[in-house]
Amino acid sequence: MAFQFPDNLHPQCGPLAWMLGTWAGNGHGDYPTIEPYQFGQELIFTHDGRPFFHYMARAWIIDEAGEKVRDGALETGFLRCLPEGQVEMLLTHNTGFVEIYYGTAGEGKLELSTDAVVRTHTAKEYVGGHRLYGNVEGDLLYAYDMAAMGEPLQPHTWARLQRR
Repeated sequence: MAFQFPDNLHPQCGPLAWMLGTWAGNGHGDYPTIEPYQFGQELIFTHDGRPFFHYMARAWIIDEAGEKVRDGALETGFLRCLPEGQVEMLLTHNTGFVEIYYGTAGEGKLELSTDAVVRTHTAKEYVGGHRLYGNVEGDLLYAYDMAAMGEPLQPHTWARLQRR
């Protein structure tokens, strides 16, 4: 599906404009404290002309045939676009934590690292993350590295999503 720049796109959001819309596909998860798994996922990036995008994501665990087994992670937040491709991201998760990321966007890529993580007393021990999103052949590819449960920062989830 061809992408067109929206008429009301804030100029500071230009480096992230390619992300606007709905993306869906499958991914993989792994970490030393869990069994490897596969998931389906939908990401939605919207805007209203101000210098930020609203972000929503939902995932569900799938079996070997690609059928949904159960619901998975939910997250929502804001990508705040700053001058010269600088980006702030605020995320809230259904699992009981909130993150603040800082990073850069440009040339079909967004890279972010956590600056702060706040957890509820019932959330797992999670201390930081790194996210890399890229426009590869018109698809959205991403990788998420996580530091949690006493483990150092390392790969956790990755996926390839197509524009809907």
